[in-house]
Amino acid sequence: MRPIITFLLLMLTLSGAAQTKISGKITDQRGKPLSGANVYLDGTYDGATTDGDGNFSFTTTEKGTVTMKVTYLAFEPFSETFEVGSFVAKTISLKESLNSLDTVVINAGTFEAGDKSRVSVLKPLDIVTTAGSAGDIVAALQTLPGTQTVGESGRLFVRGGESDETQTFVDGLRVPQPYGASANNIPTRGRFSPFLFSGISFSTGGYSAEYGEALSSVLLLNTLDDPDQEKTDISLMTVGLGVGNTQMWKKSSLSINTAFIDLTPYQAAVPQAVDWNKPYQSLSGEAVYRYHFENNGLLKVYGAFDAANFDLNQVNINQPEKVRFDLTNNNFYFNSTYKGSFGDNWGLTAGISHGYGMNKIGIDEDDVDNTENATHFKLKFKKAFSDYVKLSFGGDYFVTDFNEHFKQFGGGKFTTGYQANIAAGYAEADVFFSKKLAAKVGFRGSNNDFLNRAALMPRASLAYKLNKYAQVSFAYGDFVQAPKQEYLKYSSQFDNEKTQHYILNYQYARNDQTLRLEAYYKQYKDLVKFDATTYSNNGFGYAKGIDVFWRDNHNIKSLEYWFSYSYIDTQRDYRDFEYEVTPSFVSKHSASLVTKYWIQSWKSQVGFTHSFNSGRPYDNPNQTNFMQGRTKAYNNLSFNWAYLLSQQKILYFSISNVLGTNNVFGYEYANSPDASGIYKSRAITPTADRFFFVGFFWTISQDKKSNQLNNL
Repeated sequence: MRPIITFLLLMLTLSGAAQTKISGKITDQRGKPLSGANVYLDGTYDGATTDGDGNFSFTTTEKGTVTMKVTYLAFEPFSETFEVGSFVAKTISLKESLNSLDTVVINAGTFEAGDKSRVSVLKPLDIVTTAGSAGDIVAALQTLPGTQTVGESGRLFVRGGESDETQTFVDGLRVPQPYGASANNIPTRGRFSPFLFSGISFSTGGYSAEYGEALSSVLLLNTLDDPDQEKTDISLMTVGLGVGNTQMWKKSSLSINTAFIDLTPYQAAVPQAVDWNKPYQSLSGEAVYRYHFENNGLLKVYGAFDAANFDLNQVNINQPEKVRFDLTNNNFYFNSTYKGSFGDNWGLTAGISHGYGMNKIGIDEDDVDNTENATHFKLKFKKAFSDYVKLSFGGDYFVTDFNEHFKQFGGGKFTTGYQANIAAGYAEADVFFSKKLAAKVGFRGSNNDFLNRAALMPRASLAYKLNKYAQVSFAYGDFVQAPKQEYLKYSSQFDNEKTQHYILNYQYARNDQTLRLEAYYKQYKDLVKFDATTYSNNGFGYAKGIDVFWRDNHNIKSLEYWFSYSYIDTQRDYRDFEYEVTPSFVSKHSASLVTKYWIQSWKSQVGFTHSFNSGRPYDNPNQTNFMQGRTKAYNNLSFNWAYLLSQQKILYFSISNVLGTNNVFGYEYANSPDASGIYKSRAITPTADRFFFVGFFWTISQDKKSNQLNNL
């Protein structure tokens, strides 16, 4: 018995001698102790949890080299390898995780929309439920600050820039012809259906070095990566009909939308101030195919087509008879993107897009035919060196081939056109110094072989988190863009047009409430000027202003609303201007109020949108000074009503300009004075006092719950 007791005592002694004490303290980077942090040796059961003072202590029988790990919610994991026998008690400081929701976001100049956006000011379905938008992405974006309502155009005008200064991208690839066919002083629409897109990023300036060839802004549309279920959508409207369908398989899915628009019945029911010979008709469609690879790569193929035609007679103040204008437009856009990962935290994006646009135009007895083929190749790499440093770099290659033929009645034929190749590369780093301070720094370089011009464009943004809900951001960038098509088709003797952007942003977001305040300054140079015989890049200008945005989905039950206000001071000396003045498309003050209210007892959502713009300048040759006329203020109150007939059937009604305000966009003047020396004029007004829309939307899906306005 004695030998057994002696042996047990010896084993206990040896066991105690083999144990090593591991102890220390866990704090954050400010030295504040962290209670409840888990500390353990990897691959063992040895460990402890920190007490209220952040202290921990445990023993281990391990020998040699071990790895100690520390984990704590909202902080980055910590690990350290050491020799057990040489361990000394220490204080370990953990870094806050940058993946938490209260991490600073670099957002100066950018509005995000979509489920993946950390701070979303606009939801994708806001496009179709905003009164007055009529399902048009561009019309809904015109309720945001920084945009101008140019009713006779329908395009995006941003912070003193013309519409061609905003570029549209689908899944990162440029869309060369983003707007539908139209005629002079008749507004157009964007070509894309909002139902195929999961997110929208609208940058009013200071955008990433990944994008170029835009002086003012970029509109990024991202298609859905994965549909939620198979379904069919049917739309019956006063202006046409549409059908959509989604099919899903194990690794792939396909979504399509088609629409036929014919204004003939609408024109008969609600006459417009348009002398149609043949009202507008179009057949359009979109499709997205998605395939998931085993290695988590995603291939997406997107295609869209649009075939439209119309024939009308337009008043021309310089001749007694109306001018007949007929147009046939065929448009096709295709892109394919692959996103995947490889190696150690490397990401890859590769894509190609092609846009084809063809117009056959008749102007009385004259004919104009033009075609544009534009291709974009894209390659992008991303590398996350840590949560604090992320690098992206890549390149673009744009090819544009434009040809136009003009045939004069009883006269000759004239041909113009150009082919331009633009090669560009960029590099950009996101650096997070902490959860409160982050920077994005990069540059973009490009070369246009048609103009024989190269450019280097630095870009930088800085953001600081003031507290859990508020932050400030600053952005700076240089931007260049080739002159517009109407100049390039006649000459290559141009330089790139240029701007510099400076943006200061404040954002507060809490409990479904968002406040954005933004001040900006833009400096333009090398803008195109021309006279009767020459072109040059001697133009210049500036734009400065303040934008305000407030959205509240919280304070009043069942009510969503947002308010935006913009003040802009801008002048340009470009085109054939006599000197530096405010362009005719700019209103100094702009404001929008958008409301959406859900009435449970009616199973309805009703909405109102009121848009206001102060008077726009115009040139009156009867006045001495150039561009000194001012239109009256623009006001438009729109209303919509979506009624849920059943869970998947919706009756939708909308009317624009409910109050029948007589809006004027500008004035057209005769080229020569009459016998009394007066230049006659006519007002440029909307094609109709009001626009009525009635639609029936029916969704057929597996869950028998979703609908085309599923935020109701």
